[in-house]
Amino acid sequence: MGRGNFLLLPGRLECVKVRARVFFEGLVQGVFFRANTKECADSFKLTGWVRNTHDGRVEAVFEGEEEKVRQAIEWCASKQPHAKVDGKEVEFSEAKGEFEGFAIRY
Repeated sequence: MGRGNFLLLPGRLECVKVRARVFFEGLVQGVFFRANTKECADSFKLTGWVRNTHDGRVEAVFEGEEEKVRQAIEWCASKQPHAKVDGKEVEFSEAKGEFEGFAIRY
């Protein structure tokens, strides 16, 4: 999906909701990355989850308005206060609407 996709409904202009599955690598575990990601997602009113992986990365799934999802990914990749993200893999798809909020998974 490209940037700025909109769905035209009679009398309304709505942003398209998307899902992004993201893997962050670098210094991302043991530095409050998950807690800060949850705060970021909550501030953008996104749903989904975040968890540590066994290979030292952090995996996150964000759902919400496309621009807000992109902003959250960028914040997580470049503005985490104690982390140093060396790379990220992002896969976009259609939102499924299966989450009620944003959770830290263990």
